[in-house]
Amino acid sequence: MDPEDNRRGWAERSGEYSPEYYAHIGTNEVSETLESVFGYYLPDDATILEVGCSAGRHLDHLRQAGYENLTGVDINAESFDVMADQFPRLAETGTFHTGAIEDVVPEFEDDAFDVVYSVETLQHIHPDDEAVFEELIRVTSDLLVTAENEGNSPERGRDDHEVSVVNDDFPLYHRNWNRVFTDLGLAEIVCEPTNRDTIRVFRVV
Repeated sequence: MDPEDNRRGWAERSGEYSPEYYAHIGTNEVSETLESVFGYYLPDDATILEVGCSAGRHLDHLRQAGYENLTGVDINAESFDVMADQFPRLAETGTFHTGAIEDVVPEFEDDAFDVVYSVETLQHIHPDDEAVFEELIRVTSDLLVTAENEGNSPERGRDDHEVSVVNDDFPLYHRNWNRVFTDLGLAEIVCEPTNRDTIRVFRVV
């Protein structure tokens, strides 16, 4: 799959793994861990960016925890229609951008956010678009948090392959996220596996 087909698949996605699908699932242990990490490392007025925010289930959890400066990016325009329906207060108070993170993030200023995070998003970035990882570092002044699948789930990441196809549907690119971001100059300060993902917290040094 080439980069454009990869992006188009997520921009037009409906049904399973769509914004509506995740909105109905709601918050989970990743949402709670993000809240705990941010509560420990960040000020109450922290500026927060989620890349691949979908309908905003994690951002809404953070909003309910008291965070007000929330920004999200998602490639699927349906995300924000679902958000307005399922998380209307978030839709009213947050700042949101429709587009691929490879296109949107470069438009932000240096150090625009205190923390940038992703939940099962970076694992779908095509290898040709990996330059966006440096852009994520550029726009955070303090923390970068990844919650990506690293083989925790019994059906993903077990084989020693660089890419696997989920349900004969879309590619999942397997990367060593510690190596990716420490090689780019960040320091890993937290690594916590969950039932599905591994949460890693990196700090700008």
